[in-house]
Amino acid sequence: MLENKNDRKAWLYIALPMILLAIFTFYPLIKTVLISFFSSYNSISDTFGGYFDLAAYQALFSDPYYIGALSNTLVLVFISVPISTILALLIAIGLNSIKPLQKIFQTIFFVPYVTNTLAIGMVFSVMFSHPLTDNVVAEGLINTLFQTSIDWVGVTATYNNWMMVVLIYTIWSALPFKILVFMGGLQNISKQYYDAAKIDAAPPRRVLTKITVPLLSPLISYILITSFIGSFKAYESVLAVVGTGNRLDPERWTSVAYVYDKINQFGTDLNGISYYSRGAAGAVILFLIILVFTVINLYVSKKRVHY
Repeated sequence: MLENKNDRKAWLYIALPMILLAIFTFYPLIKTVLISFFSSYNSISDTFGGYFDLAAYQALFSDPYYIGALSNTLVLVFISVPISTILALLIAIGLNSIKPLQKIFQTIFFVPYVTNTLAIGMVFSVMFSHPLTDNVVAEGLINTLFQTSIDWVGVTATYNNWMMVVLIYTIWSALPFKILVFMGGLQNISKQYYDAAKIDAAPPRRVLTKITVPLLSPLISYILITSFIGSFKAYESVLAVVGTGNRLDPERWTSVAYVYDKINQFGTDLNGISYYSRGAAGAVILFLIILVFTVINLYVSKKRVHY
């Protein structure tokens, strides 16, 4: 009897979160998939119209702006995630070995994590700014320091210039949380492993690769998975750093920016395909890409992670 009461209480506790998940997660996900299959969806009347087809997906992959947005996203993901993870690990190891002022340095590195993303992005935009007309507005901090006059993030900035600034910002803003996680992991590693390495006169590089990294592998796996997911959904950081006004140029779109642009348009394109359906198709493709990379990371972690 007592066991049945506990079961009922458990189901009662689970019921509210499950209802909220059904309303705000599962229903929107299913609805988005359905919208992407009906290329004549009307967002005003919420009617699907037309036929069950894949025309929105065909239009998506024939759109050069979407291909460009997907390429920008992949560049951000595969450059920023590995670099930021390696840097965070090395910084955490350095902080862990420094006893004086350790808490102060931890606080300094953690400050960006609790600062508004758009605010920091705007600061980066100002730092890398370049006036279109000389002697009207002062050069940004970077141009002033290096005695250059390069348009890094403005309307005339080249792809390499603005992408480099976005990568620098993305890597820098990703460090605080990763450093904090790695610091917690390092402090939980038993000192006996390092004492044994000292007795064997193991060089620091071998200690890092044979002791620290294997024992931190669960955290490294967690960081990689969450970082890949976060980078694929990048939008605010790109908008804040290289946005012109309150929008992004199509050449600077990420996958999320493309989706936002399409779902904010009403009507159909020249082929009669709803913009909203194309946005939904872009969201579904992004979901599938994130799912695939998450599964790959989980599979690799089973082979490489040591618990």
